[in-house]
Amino acid sequence: MEGTPDINTVLTNSLSPDATLRNAAEQQLTHAAETNFSQYLLTLVQALANESTEGHIRAAAGIALKNAFSAREFARQTELQAKWLNQTDQEIKTRIKQLSLETLSSTNAQAGQATAQVVAAIAAIELPRNQWPDLMHALVRNVSEGTQHQKQSSLTTIGFVCESQDTELRNSLISHSNAILTAVVQGARKEETNLEVRLAAITALGDSLEFVGNNFKHEGERNYIMQVVCEATQADDSRIQQGAFGCLNRIMALYYENMRFYMEKALFGLTILGMKSDDEDVSKLAVEFWSTVCEEEIAIEDDNAQVESSDQVRPFYNFSRVATNEVVPVLLSLLTKQDEDAADDEYNISRAAYQCLQLYAQAVGAGIIQPVIQFVESNLRHEDWRNRDAAVSAFGAIMDGPEEKLLDPIVKSGMQPLISMMEDPSVHVRDSTAYALGRITETCSESIDPSQHLEPLVVSLFNGLMNNPKMAASCCWALMNLAERFAGDVGAAQNPLTPHFNQSVTNLLTVTGRMDGEPAVRTAAYEVLNVFVQSAANDSLSAIASLSTVAIQRLEETLPLQQQVVSVEDRIILEDMQTSLCTVLQATVQRLDKEIAPQGDRIMQALLQILSTVGGKSTVPDSVFAAISSLANAMEEDFVKYMDAFSPFLYNALANQEEPSLCSMAIGLVSDITRSMGERSQPYCDNFMNYLLSNLRSAALANQFKPAILQCFGDIAGAISGHFETYLAVVAQVLQQAATITAGADGSYEMFDYVIALREGIMDAWGGIIGAMKTSGKTGVLQPFVPSIFELLNSIASDSNRSEALMRSAMGVIGDLADAYPNGQLADAFRQEWVTAMIKETRANREFQSRTIETARWAREQVKRQIGGTQTVMQQA
Repeated sequence: MEGTPDINTVLTNSLSPDATLRNAAEQQLTHAAETNFSQYLLTLVQALANESTEGHIRAAAGIALKNAFSAREFARQTELQAKWLNQTDQEIKTRIKQLSLETLSSTNAQAGQATAQVVAAIAAIELPRNQWPDLMHALVRNVSEGTQHQKQSSLTTIGFVCESQDTELRNSLISHSNAILTAVVQGARKEETNLEVRLAAITALGDSLEFVGNNFKHEGERNYIMQVVCEATQADDSRIQQGAFGCLNRIMALYYENMRFYMEKALFGLTILGMKSDDEDVSKLAVEFWSTVCEEEIAIEDDNAQVESSDQVRPFYNFSRVATNEVVPVLLSLLTKQDEDAADDEYNISRAAYQCLQLYAQAVGAGIIQPVIQFVESNLRHEDWRNRDAAVSAFGAIMDGPEEKLLDPIVKSGMQPLISMMEDPSVHVRDSTAYALGRITETCSESIDPSQHLEPLVVSLFNGLMNNPKMAASCCWALMNLAERFAGDVGAAQNPLTPHFNQSVTNLLTVTGRMDGEPAVRTAAYEVLNVFVQSAANDSLSAIASLSTVAIQRLEETLPLQQQVVSVEDRIILEDMQTSLCTVLQATVQRLDKEIAPQGDRIMQALLQILSTVGGKSTVPDSVFAAISSLANAMEEDFVKYMDAFSPFLYNALANQEEPSLCSMAIGLVSDITRSMGERSQPYCDNFMNYLLSNLRSAALANQFKPAILQCFGDIAGAISGHFETYLAVVAQVLQQAATITAGADGSYEMFDYVIALREGIMDAWGGIIGAMKTSGKTGVLQPFVPSIFELLNSIASDSNRSEALMRSAMGVIGDLADAYPNGQLADAFRQEWVTAMIKETRANREFQSRTIETARWAREQVKRQIGGTQTVMQQA
């Protein structure tokens, strides 16, 4: 770095609180790296290795060195690693690695920690390429023979290497498992007197467990590892205890099938003791051990329920069920350890215990009921709010797991006492009660008697929502669950919600109208309003009509606010409000359907104003488009009067490949608008088709967009009928190309799903096109493409990778083709055995919905008529 200040000065300035000095230093470092990369690295490693330099400067050198060939962002990481591999002199690379390994013995902790990161960053590049074969042996030697500082730094290095998420590095570490284990187990033993060394070792062991599967298969090695970890749970240093329980969690998740012996001999007792630890972090990790046990056993039972042969059955030891009477009482007692001042998202011991109790209920089912109900009955009226809070929380926690028929009498008898707890003097208890009611309404809603429970439940939840922001989220969740539960049959005049609907809407408008209220509460209340509208019976439609007027007015009132936004926070609040109102408006339009027409002009005016003023990268247009979609569906061909004003926004969204979600919304909106307007959409179809074809060919948009675009072609064809002939040749070529895409035998799940979706899109497109050509008397122009349609149908018939939706679409196309040529022109093609077999298989599938089976029956009738015809224009597909 000639011509620049001394490296130590630059590094010191890079840490300066003075932005001018710091920025200048960072520019100097960047310039040096660009001028002579190898020399830059050598200068930094020399500064890192210099024992006479202060620790913070050496650490800065180490971080700058690490950042020279590693980064968080994948593309940048690849670029930097290439510089190390291709632009760094081999001699200098050797020197950097040599000095780095030597610096691991530094007595300066800052330098040792930074060096560990440097070595790990180089290892991430070189180990997968077999370019540093002696690294792990050197680190093992340091741990067995080195100084205390050298041991600690070397173990920290192993930990950093093992915690990397780089796939190639992780695969390469398996071959180093013996060396890794030798080092970390030696450092983690109780005989290691240096606590910092032992802590670094137990941390590295936790990071390395995934790579030592082969070692865990050998009983002797496994016993020794488990002994060392179990002994570490009893260390005097709580940090080592935490590391040990963290290891046990990982071991249980990775090697459940090997744990039976250790659970019986040690882990039951050690973990229950750990759960009772005075150190909250130790206690949380011990609780998490049982959460891991439950998660594993839930997953194993699910897997075993789906196996096809006995040799696929995974070992299942029922650890959670065997330990219920010991573990659950401890969890219940830990629920009473709430922190009154904890933030809503703070993870503490009572929340860890609650999560574990939820998982325990799912793992053991009925076995959880007796100890929990006994605890609830003993604590629900306790004088200490913590015990009351724990009681209602525990009741809610077990709602998902035991069979509903077992929970039903418990819920029925518990509802009134639980609702009364919504009046508890403690807001913590009231909030937990609201959440418990949410759990009940989500998982055991059939046990709620509308004649007995619904009115007090709705009243108590609205009281909580309107009077305390802390309770709002829980109350809103429970109210949404209630609305969905009691929605009743579609089109019914009344449902159990009807008597409460008007007052509920009034309450929600009050909450959402408080401009000085919490924005999060307002957003949640709008979500509840949305669900209430969707769930309302027809007798409430007049109230919904009044609500739509309020929603439009409120949306109009947000328009001048766009000019008053001064901060990012203001903009977020405003956009959340506009998004919420658009969503409510969408729901009201869907419910009112054609009755919304008199308000259509006012709605579109407000929505168009938002689109014309909203800033880039905003999510509001997504919600605006969704509301416009519902309006188009309601107004059908009358929506055309808005198209001249709206189409420029729609075209811009279709062309906006930098915002995929908006582009996707626009593609769906083209389908909705063309279906709604029918032939009146024709003047806009040239532009629609150009944008859609451009998006189809774009490399910027992911494959997931293509099926929707193909389906959109079918919708456009169905709308404009014979006018689609203009686009037929181009679209047919696109569909034929798409039909050639297959997943292959070794394809990924994502690829299999994509091929199914793509074929659904192709079938939907052909369905729309065939129907359009038939209604306009132009089936003759289809004939050149019929063989390729049958070719794809044959591929679908012979491919086991297919969905019900695909089979329904395929049946539709078979029937449409037969119907389009009623004189038997395609008889030879339809006589092929695979056609009959495909229809029969679909028609006989009892797992398919009735509409799929009906479509197959209709296709069979059309094919029968076709085969009975006389004329033939196609010999064989």
